Amino acid sequence: MPYYYYYWDPTYFLVLIGMAICLGASALVNSTMRRYSRVRNCMGLTGGEAARRILNNEGLYNVQVECLNRSQGDHYDPRSQAVRLSYENYNGVSVTAVSVAAHECGHAIQHAKGYAPLSFRTALVPIVNIGSTLGMPLILLGVLLSWNQTLIQIGIWAFALSLLFQIVTLPVEFNASSRAVAKVDQYGLLTDQERTGCRKVLTAAALTYVAAAASSALQLLRLVLLFGGGRRRDD
Repeated sequence: MPYYYYYWDPTYFLVLIGMAICLGASALVNSTMRRYSRVRNCMGLTGGEAARRILNNEGLYNVQVECLNRSQGDHYDPRSQAVRLSYENYNGVSVTAVSVAAHECGHAIQHAKGYAPLSFRTALVPIVNIGSTLGMPLILLGVLLSWNQTLIQIGIWAFALSLLFQIVTLPVEFNASSRAVAKVDQYGLLTDQERTGCRKVLTAAALTYVAAAASSALQLLRLVLLFGGGRRRDD
C-alpha cells in the first residue's frame, strides 16, 4: 500500500463535495436572513408577537412563546410545547423575525394535528442519538480488531440512522414552512411584498436541511466504499 494513501484517498472527494454543498447552503441562508432582517414589517410585529398571534388564532393557547439567549437557536420543543425564539427574532420587527417565528409555529401546529412525519422524527431522536455516538467508534474498533465485519457493519448502519433522521426531517421542515406562509397570509401578518421575502427566508433555511442530508449521504457512501468491502485495506 503506497505511503501517501493514508493522506489522500479518492473518497475524500465525497467529503469535499459535501462540505461545498453545506457551505453554499449556509452562505445562502445567512445572506438571505441578514437581508430581510433589515426590512421592518409594516405591522411592526415582533417575532414573539407574531408567534403568539398565530398560536392564539389556531387555538393553541397552551403553547408558550419563549425568548432564548442570543447564542441559542430557534426551535419548537414538543415535550414542553413551547416555541423558543432567539433573542433577535423574539424581539425583532423584521420580516426575518416574523418568518422564523411563523415557521416554528408551523411545527407547533404539526404537533397539535398529529402530523405523522413529525411524530416519526421525534420517536427517532433517542435511537439516532445512540447511533450517531456509536457509529464511528464501532467502525474504528472493527478495523482495529482485524477488520471485524460485524462491528464495521453495525457501525455503518448506526451512522445510516443519522441519514434516515435527516431524510425524515425534510418533509417536516418543508411542511412547517408551507404552514408558516399560509398562516402569515391568513392572519395578515405581512404584506404581499413582505410575504415574498418570507418565502425566500424559509426556502433558504430549508435548503440547509437538504444540504445536510446530501452531505450525510455522501459520507455514508464513503464509509461503505472504505469499510464495507469485507476485506482488509492492505490486502
